[in-house]
Amino acid sequence: MTANYSDTRYGWKTLVLAAGAAIAILWTPGQSLAGPATDQIKGTVDQVIKILTDPALKGEQKTKERRAKLRKTVLERFDFAEMSKRSMGRYWNERTPEERTKFVGLFTDLLERAYVDRVEGYTGEQVLYLEETADGNYSEVRTKIVTKRNQEIPIFYRVQKADAKWEVYDIVVEGVSLVNNYRTQFSKIIRTSSYQDLVKKMQAKVEGEEGSELGAPKSKVR
Repeated sequence: MTANYSDTRYGWKTLVLAAGAAIAILWTPGQSLAGPATDQIKGTVDQVIKILTDPALKGEQKTKERRAKLRKTVLERFDFAEMSKRSMGRYWNERTPEERTKFVGLFTDLLERAYVDRVEGYTGEQVLYLEETADGNYSEVRTKIVTKRNQEIPIFYRVQKADAKWEVYDIVVEGVSLVNNYRTQFSKIIRTSSYQDLVKKMQAKVEGEEGSELGAPKSKVR
């Protein structure tokens, strides 16, 4: 499958590009070449590349095994519980513990499905690690994707520290936050309908049903 950049989607389509990148470091005066958060993000990307390029995992007969490895790698770096909480915004506090658990599971499945469906279409795009800005237990790893058409896509990974581990809780592509985008959609559905309707729409999206409007915005890059 070949990546279709005319249908780039924030967050997960971006991860497709990052996963398939030829890793490089870009030095600019006054910027840090690397940092602990950058090192860990790069380690995850390297692992995804290793899975995608492993001859033993190629072909349709290896799809299940390959995707299981990809999911495991993503789960180890992304804090889907924190992403879920931030995406729900003020409505998170209104949910019961059971509802929160179910929502986190659905949101994880929603993003994982989008990621796995697209990540296998990478064609060797380049990602440049620009700088890392830290503020206590929070940091932002700034990168830039360069496509085969020499189009540049700025991508910022927002991470927070949990012990010695840096976990992604948001991705900002071309100035648009994945979390903020979903928060806007979730809030609108809850306001105009109900939380239960939101859950139904998320389940439909996870199951691949046609017509589900939930999703990330299309990129301006063509």
